[in-house]
Amino acid sequence: MMTRRTLFGGAVATFGAVVAARFATMPKAHATGTFEIEHTDAEWKKLLTPEQYDVLRQEGTEAPFTSPLNHEKRKGIFACAGCDQQLFESEKKFDSGTGWPSFWQPIKGAVIEKSDNSFGMARTAVECHRCGGHLGHVFDDGPQPTGLRYCMNGVAMKFMPAAA
Repeated sequence: MMTRRTLFGGAVATFGAVVAARFATMPKAHATGTFEIEHTDAEWKKLLTPEQYDVLRQEGTEAPFTSPLNHEKRKGIFACAGCDQQLFESEKKFDSGTGWPSFWQPIKGAVIEKSDNSFGMARTAVECHRCGGHLGHVFDDGPQPTGLRYCMNGVAMKFMPAAA
């Protein structure tokens, strides 16, 4: 029997499928500019895993709560998976509950911030200063002293533990 609830639920599901299909077929952006580390698209594909390539070079997003870096608590440095640029100190990491590694401040000069108006919303994207790889986004709902939340894709980074 068709009820208003099932009719409404079906309409919402159909709308969601149409929106998802629309964004899935949109061309993804690439890092633009001149960087210290540059490779051709084919070279990046050889250097990175498919997941790293999608995030770093195509501005993709990894699924939340999937990165082992979410649980990394040791002292050390989080670096770009594409070029080893040191990005964040472990002391600046915090648990935001969002499902992605979050930091309240990058290492000075390590990242570039740029406007991102994809998906119908205004955000600030964060890229690696050295290779232009997409890392994630920064939001103004983080802890003090900066009030910022650098919400990074774990697959775009690697962790380098401090020497014992």
